Amino acid sequence: MVQKKLKKMEKLIGHKVNCAVFISGNGTNLCSILKSSRKKDFPIKVKLVISNKASANGLKYARLNNIPYKIFSSLNMKIFEKKTIKELKKNKIEFICLAGFLKILSKKFINNFKYRIINIHPSLLPKYKGLNTHFRVIKNKDKISGCTVHYVSSKLDSGKIILQKKVKVKNSDTSLSLQKRILKQEHKLYPRAIKTIFS
Repeated sequence: MVQKKLKKMEKLIGHKVNCAVFISGNGTNLCSILKSSRKKDFPIKVKLVISNKASANGLKYARLNNIPYKIFSSLNMKIFEKKTIKELKKNKIEFICLAGFLKILSKKFINNFKYRIINIHPSLLPKYKGLNTHFRVIKNKDKISGCTVHYVSSKLDSGKIILQKKVKVKNSDTSLSLQKRILKQEHKLYPRAIKTIFS
C-alpha cells in the first residue's frame, strides 16, 4: 500500500520526487544518494540538505553538488522542526531521507510526512535500536550484523523495514572495523531501498 502511494505520487508529479536529506555528521550516505540521483531511472532528486550541526562534514557534498542546505540548531527541537518544515514547504519537498541524522523527530513532524520519511540504521533491526550498535554487537559476540533501511515512525528505529543487508562479524572485528565494513554496505543499500519504494 505504501509503495503504491509513493509510486502514484511520482507519476502524478511527472518528474523525479523532490527529496531532502537530513544529516548530522560525515554524510557519506548523502554522497551515495547524490551519486545515484544523477541516473535517469532514479526516482528522487535531492533538492535540499538539512543539518543540525554547522560542523557536519557532509555539508561539503551539498556544496560540491550545488545543493541548497540549511543549518538549524537542534538544542530546541520544536524550533528546529518549525524552521525545517518552513524550508521543506518552500522547496516543495515530498520525501525525506535521514542519513546519519542523530536526533529524534517528533510524532507531529513525522505525521506531516507519513510514509515519506525513511532512515538507515547500522544494525539488523529490530536488534540494537539506538546508538552504539557496533559496540553492542561485538560485546554480545554476534556472528551476523548488518544494516536496515526503514520507514520512520514515532517509535525509535521501529518503522516498517524496507530492505536489510547482512554482514558477517569477524573474530578479529573491533567496533571500528565492523562499522567501516557495514558502512560500505549502507552506501549500496540506501539507493536500492529508495528504488524499491518507487518501483
